[in-house]
Amino acid sequence: MRRLLVPVISMILIFSATPATAATSPLRTWAKDTWRSMVAMTDAQTGLVSDNITGDLATRAKYTSPTNIGGYLWSAVAADRLGIISGRESRARIGRTLDTLATLEHHEPSGMFYNWYDPATGDVVTTWPEDDHHAVTPFLSSVDNGWLAAALRVVRGAYPSLKAKADRVLTPMNFGFYYNPAATTPIGTRGLIRGGFWDTAPPPSTTSCSVPQNGVWFTCNHYDITVTEPRIATYLGIGAGQIPAKAYYDTMRTLPDSCDYSWQEMQPRGFTTTLLGTEVYEGSYRYRGITFVPSWGGDMFEALMPDLFVPEAQWGPRSWGRNHPATVAGQIEHGLNDAKYGYWGFSPASDPAGGYGVYGVDAMGMDTGGYPSDVQKSNYDAGFGACRPAGPAPRYGDGVVTPHAAFLGLPYAPRPAVANLSRLAANFDAYGPGGFYDAVNVGTGQVARRYLSLDQAMIIGAVGNHLGGNVLKEAFVDRTFERRVRPLLAAETFNVPAGQRLPQLGGGR
Repeated sequence: MRRLLVPVISMILIFSATPATAATSPLRTWAKDTWRSMVAMTDAQTGLVSDNITGDLATRAKYTSPTNIGGYLWSAVAADRLGIISGRESRARIGRTLDTLATLEHHEPSGMFYNWYDPATGDVVTTWPEDDHHAVTPFLSSVDNGWLAAALRVVRGAYPSLKAKADRVLTPMNFGFYYNPAATTPIGTRGLIRGGFWDTAPPPSTTSCSVPQNGVWFTCNHYDITVTEPRIATYLGIGAGQIPAKAYYDTMRTLPDSCDYSWQEMQPRGFTTTLLGTEVYEGSYRYRGITFVPSWGGDMFEALMPDLFVPEAQWGPRSWGRNHPATVAGQIEHGLNDAKYGYWGFSPASDPAGGYGVYGVDAMGMDTGGYPSDVQKSNYDAGFGACRPAGPAPRYGDGVVTPHAAFLGLPYAPRPAVANLSRLAANFDAYGPGGFYDAVNVGTGQVARRYLSLDQAMIIGAVGNHLGGNVLKEAFVDRTFERRVRPLLAAETFNVPAGQRLPQLGGGR
């Protein structure tokens, strides 16, 4: 297994802290139960995991995605490291999935996979199986393929015996296919990752750019925000030499400090610097005394999921090393002291009332409407200097807490995260045979009693890293990737103060 090339003293601290943590926390039990849900979601013949399953682990969805499949792969690696399953079982499970992946229909020129497959047969979904059976035009998403590619890197790094099988799927995946060097941002940078493409003409209702390029129909949207989950695709493209390194700096830390962009959540403050010949506006927001670079919606998934694989805080001590703790502290501050829910952890997840919802800390996202933390969709509006007056103070109602979001905070607030999750399990019917249910309305007590494979995979991945010596990062990173990506993170300084006071972390760092 490859050794993550981080300072030796950091690794010593990680490994020396692990036994005590494992002995005194319920994390290992939670991970074991979470893995049970992953097994229940997975087809024994194809090795493909379903998107979700009911809370009794009886009825699983009839569709899956590249993200879901990737989540199952890295969960098996983490389950092995945690001693939940044996290495032999992990390799057998992963091998079965890799064999199926090698046979799945995909877009051969790019090596990318479609968004939806039938987990029982491996067929591309062209008719949606769970509603009125409407037609589906197969789509290929950059970020979904990013999570699959990240998992394949974990597999090849964790199990040398499976490297050839993983590479058979991973090597043809070209993230440069999504890269548009002509795409520009409001701050004047140029070169972005597209949202995805269709390889057949999409229906008129879609947001395609209508004119086919390279034999496909690309989406009109590009990912232009730094603190969002699509940065995993950018990392992968840079690490593989498929897109230029400057693409990392071409996304926006915030929108400009200009009345032309006063629709954003609040007025940013920052400075402009030049990195790899690119002018970068290092903007940041401030919420309840905490300075941070915002995500789009203010949720934990956007901010912290890539950090499961790329050691962002270690490689970028003046950028992500400052921002990740601030993000977690802001979530805690919101849940406990601003909205006063008594709990925290806000990220897109199942809606306890049914369906799916986007949750976050509105104040911590650039989207003015924001991802709300409550059912009432209370709106935070700080205004934008003289350009836009502040709105009325929000009146928060029934908050929706998503357990996977708290697990993502483990590296930066382990004690607060475990305490928060323990309270959820003790005070609500929030825990079932497959671990924590997907979301809890902490005002009414209503629970989304189902499990989403992606959210479960984030939980196992976070615990695997925390108790297992950063197992996912260790397996994901190789020397070439580190050589190409680490200097980019190391060179940047976010407009987030070093050593800012974050009492919400409770000494948990």
